[in-house]
Amino acid sequence: MVKSLRGMNDILSEDYERFTYFINTATDVAQRYGFHFIETPLLEETALFKRSVGESSDIVGKEMYQFIDKGKNDVCLRPEGTAGVVRAFIQKKLDKAGGIHRFFYHGSMFRYERPQKGRLRQFHQFGVESFGIDSVYEDANMIMMVADILRECGIGYRLQINSLGDNNCMPEYRDNLVKFVTECKDEVCEDCIRRLDINPIRVLDCKNEKCQTLYTNAPKLINNLCEACETDFTKLKKILDDNEINYEIDTNLVRGLDYYSKTAFEFVSDDIGSQSAIAGGGRYDRLVEFLDGRPTPAVGFAMGIERLMELIQMPQDIKSGYYIGAMDEETVDLVVQLAHKKRHTDKVTIDYKAKNFKNHIKGADKVNAKYFVLIGSNEIESGKIVVKNVEDKSENTINIKDF
Repeated sequence: MVKSLRGMNDILSEDYERFTYFINTATDVAQRYGFHFIETPLLEETALFKRSVGESSDIVGKEMYQFIDKGKNDVCLRPEGTAGVVRAFIQKKLDKAGGIHRFFYHGSMFRYERPQKGRLRQFHQFGVESFGIDSVYEDANMIMMVADILRECGIGYRLQINSLGDNNCMPEYRDNLVKFVTECKDEVCEDCIRRLDINPIRVLDCKNEKCQTLYTNAPKLINNLCEACETDFTKLKKILDDNEINYEIDTNLVRGLDYYSKTAFEFVSDDIGSQSAIAGGGRYDRLVEFLDGRPTPAVGFAMGIERLMELIQMPQDIKSGYYIGAMDEETVDLVVQLAHKKRHTDKVTIDYKAKNFKNHIKGADKVNAKYFVLIGSNEIESGKIVVKNVEDKSENTINIKDF
């Protein structure tokens, strides 16, 4: 028997309802915040992610589905969403057009890593990117949007924030961090040694427990911020306080990608085991320029949907639509005709087989129909049908042609 590849799962039945409920909820929230949908290809040039995500990241170093296609192009399945959106932003010359551009997206991402609960090789993200606003208010806007999505899905969280500084305060901090790690070089893992030469700040993102213990004593970037970054971070905290969004300051929070600066944030859950991050993002003012676009301030976030699936609180079943059943074989064709016309405005479920009243009731209950209609010889003869409201048990007799 042919099976799905390891770490690539099917989404069926109840999982699909939960999955689409989250997508629809997140989409509704994003649109209320003034964002518009964008779709980018699953397949991109590998260089896009090497230049944006960064050589020091685990994504580029270990996890990309990369290959040479028939045209001798070095390509890969997208491991994350931001780089593709930025590529599209530049390719469509929106960086040169100026102004504010806000996008949201959702779709499959691919990373070749060890599958585990909430972490698959093909997984799905919902993400949001904002271009053209150099204001900490937009950073707060992103955080509030995530909080709204999680709230509407009934998901509890803890918010962690940090500032990564900018080109004014990062160089000195980087030197201090390199000095600290070099002094304990014999105790850190090989990944941290590698990162030390490529992007030292990424050592703070190491998942090795021994390294994490060592880094509790590392220099804190938040203590080395320049005046502008300090002002922004103070303002961010005030905005969150004013809007009653609780947060913790995590001085080692750097996010997993190289393109972030200034604000970084992560939403975590204590209900999903060790993979506690359920959403995260921050500001990446330099990424558009890194990819040969015109310098453009930008900020965004992404949410891993598989990590959220078990946490989503679905609303109570709401009955909707019609169930139309045939009492005898002679009325099946009429049922199909009525359903076809009724579907112009409403959800309609039918059964192609004639059944008795009891079995049709079971069918209506299975699809959670709000209205129940049966058609048999009596209805054909009278030209009238009874539409029953399953919720309040009321009935309404109408002409078939009016239905």
